[in-house]
Amino acid sequence: MKLSMDKIKIQMARAKLTITELAQRYGVSRNRMNVILNQREVTPVCAGRIADALGVDVTEILLDE
Repeated sequence: MKLSMDKIKIQMARAKLTITELAQRYGVSRNRMNVILNQREVTPVCAGRIADALGVDVTEILLDE
């Protein structure tokens, strides 16, 4: 699954979350969250966890193909 950084940033802005707060909700360090987000290609479980941390449906953070 490919993540859309633009969509993730929009959702972070809507939720008023920093990368540190997103990482805390996800359960990892800020540095690890940056690594995950920079991968673009993630597992379905990872995408689901990010979506849960943002409080959105997973389809709202995936890259449109």
